[in-house]
Amino acid sequence: MRAGELGAILRGRDFRRLYATRLTSQLTDGVFQVALAGYVFFSPERQASPGEAAAAFAVTLLPYSVLGPFVGVFIDRWRRRRILIWTPVVRAALLLLVAALVGTGHDGALFFLLVLVALAVNRFFLAALSAALPQVVARPHLVTANAFAVTSGTVVAFAGAGIGYGLRGLAGGGARGTALLLVAAAALFALAGLVASRLPHGPLGRADHAALANVLRGLADGARHVADRRPAALALAAVSVHRLLYGVVLMMTLLLCRERFSDGDADAGLTVFATMLAVSGVGYFVAAVITPPIVRRISKPVWTALLLSAGGLALAVLGPPFAPVPWAIGAFLLGVVSQGVKLCTDTTLQESIEDAYRGRVFTLYDMLFNAVFAASAAATAAVLHGDGASVPVLAAVIAAYLASAAVFRLGSRALAPV
Repeated sequence: MRAGELGAILRGRDFRRLYATRLTSQLTDGVFQVALAGYVFFSPERQASPGEAAAAFAVTLLPYSVLGPFVGVFIDRWRRRRILIWTPVVRAALLLLVAALVGTGHDGALFFLLVLVALAVNRFFLAALSAALPQVVARPHLVTANAFAVTSGTVVAFAGAGIGYGLRGLAGGGARGTALLLVAAAALFALAGLVASRLPHGPLGRADHAALANVLRGLADGARHVADRRPAALALAAVSVHRLLYGVVLMMTLLLCRERFSDGDADAGLTVFATMLAVSGVGYFVAAVITPPIVRRISKPVWTALLLSAGGLALAVLGPPFAPVPWAIGAFLLGVVSQGVKLCTDTTLQESIEDAYRGRVFTLYDMLFNAVFAASAAATAAVLHGDGASVPVLAAVIAAYLASAAVFRLGSRALAPV
C-alpha cells in the first residue's frame, strides 16, 4: 500500500466521511456479535449443542441472505446517504428490543426473529457502502481504497469484539450482562447514524424511485449484467467457494475452543475463541498491506489463485494436530487468505460493474458471501460431533481449497487476452 496513493485518497473529504461511517458501524458490529455469540454459544446458562448451533446459524443468517437481491434493487433506487443514516438507527431500536427480551428471560423465537431483522437491515448498510465507494474515489485508487477501507473496517470490528469481550467480563456473561452489552451496542449504532448524517447529499449514487413491481425485472437485468462480465462472475464464484470452506473451519474452531482447547469450560472457551479471532484479525490487516503491491505485480486473478492454494496448504500442515498453537497460526493464515480474496473480488466488481447496477450486484455478492458461509457452518455443526476434531472434514476442506485454486486459475487464464 503506497503512502502517497493513500494520502491522496485520505485528502478526499467525501471519502473520509464515508470511511468514518464505516468504522463507527463496524466497531459496533463487533460489540453486537460478541454479545450474540457469547450468549448463544458460550453462556454458562445455555451452551448450545452442535445441532442447536446449526439452527442458530440457519435462523440468524440464511433467511436474510435469501432476501439480499431485493435489498440491492432498493439501493440502486434509494439515496445511499439515507440508507447509511437510517439503517444504524433502526438497528439501535431493534437491539433495545432484543436487550429487553434477554433481560426478561425470553430468548425463544421472537429473540431470533429480532436478531434476524437486525442482521437483515445491515445488508442495506454494507452493500450501500461498497456501492458508494467508487463515487468518492478515483478508479485508479480503488484497489488501495478497498484495501484500506474494507480491511481497517474489519480490524475495527475485531477491536469492537475486544471491547465487547471486555464489557462482557465486567457485566457478566449471563442474561443481565448480555442485555447491558446490547444496550451499549444500541447506543453506538445511534452514534453511527449521527456520523453518517455528515455525508454529502450529492455524489453517493442515484435515486430512481421505481415501483416494487419492477424489482424482479431489475434483478434479472443485474444478473445479465454480471453474466456479461465474466471476470466479475468468476470472482464471485471464487469468493463463494472460499466462504463455504471458511464456514466449515469456523465451526470447527468454535467447537475446538469450547471443548478441546478449554476442557469444556464456557468462559475459558470464549477466551480462546476470542484469541483465535484476534489472530485472524491480524491476518486481515496483513492482507490489506500486502495485497495492493502484489496485485500490481502479478494481477488479481493470480493472487486469488495463490491465496486459495495457501489456504489448503496451511490447513494441511497446521490442522491435523488439532492443537491450540498450530490452529492459531492457521487462523492467522486463513485471515490473510480471506481478506485477500475479498479485496480482489471487491475491486473486480467495482471496476467491471456499471454504477446503475452496483447496488444489486454488491447485494448479490453480499448474499453469496453470507449465505454460503452460514449454510456451510450450519451443515458442519449438524454433522460434527464431540470437540470438532474431525480428520475427514479437515481433509475435505483441504482438497476443496486446492481444487478451487486450480479451477479458478484455469478459468482466469481462459479469460485473459491473447
